[in-house]
Amino acid sequence: MKVKKILISQPAPADLEKSPYKNLVNQYGVDITFYKFFEVVGLTASEFRKSRIHLSEYTAIIFNSKNSIDHFFRLAKELREVIPDTMKYFCTSEAIALYLQNYIQYRKRKIFFGAQYFADLIEVLSKHRDEKFLFPCSDEKQTEYTKLLDKNKFKYTKATMYTSVPRDLKDFKLKDFDVICLFSPIGVRSLLKNFPNVAEMNLTIAAFGTSTHAALKAAGIKLTIAAPTKASPSMAMAIENYINGKGQDDVVISRPSGLKKDGHSSRSAGSATGTVKKTKSVFANKAKYKQLQEERKAQAAARRAERQAAKAAKEAETATTIAATSATKSSTTKTTAAKSTTKTTAVKGASKSTATKTSTKVTKKSV
Repeated sequence: MKVKKILISQPAPADLEKSPYKNLVNQYGVDITFYKFFEVVGLTASEFRKSRIHLSEYTAIIFNSKNSIDHFFRLAKELREVIPDTMKYFCTSEAIALYLQNYIQYRKRKIFFGAQYFADLIEVLSKHRDEKFLFPCSDEKQTEYTKLLDKNKFKYTKATMYTSVPRDLKDFKLKDFDVICLFSPIGVRSLLKNFPNVAEMNLTIAAFGTSTHAALKAAGIKLTIAAPTKASPSMAMAIENYINGKGQDDVVISRPSGLKKDGHSSRSAGSATGTVKKTKSVFANKAKYKQLQEERKAQAAARRAERQAAKAAKEAETATTIAATSATKSSTTKTTAAKSTTKTTAVKGASKSTATKTSTKVTKKSV
């Protein structure tokens, strides 16, 4: 398939060089445009008070995004709610868990996280069913997250803390793009709001996540590239397979390996520090991934060699200093000994002279 221009409905990555999309640019010469299709607007304190939810009354918080973390702690500050030290935090992934460090001391709290998807977190949550859960989220009525929580019969309270507002996309000419990538239902709604006849435009649409697929189906928009699948666990790999003309395989419905049909876990969910098995980063090109691993190993070896060289140099410097100090002390001792010998000789000479003079005087008196 000939693909030259791609529109990604997400913000540009902080470092494109480390992004899986970089391989598409280098290997296939595609031009990628990043533009978020919606804005996130937080509820005010007075708007949130209408829900009659008191944050400090809960024992555990479920976070599925960095937005939910930002708005939870923002509202807690505005409402002057004191979050207890015993609060537990459950995060979809390790990256989201680490983001908590912007607001709390990571090591002093009880933080848990799943491998990568929200379904992985269900396994962890199953070990803490007695907690009183609060789920900060957007104003969407039902998402795949709430469906999973309901299906597994968790007792939780949905707390709407922010809303997603579609952005103006009318400056874009959709037909100029060979592939348009969507990642959420709000992205689909934004597309429909700006282009009501998008279903008739015969566009190549790529979408990530079952909720996004469902939103496209409800809108009557044809889905061409679906992810995640077994062959395409990431959007970048899905696009690469499409470019190479590979057929579309079945969409993966993420379910933890140890999770039974009723949602209960058959294995341990990890310790209090969140020791859940981590998934490896997904790269669009396996050769590139191996090359990156080799480069990291070489860099680590170079750092080790540098540390060893610095240590050896420091030890040599210390030995030289000790030797110089010893030599100085030895020289000082010899000088002191020489001075002492000179003084002793002078005293002996003076004694002999005095004795000679005394003997001479005695002899004269006798005469």
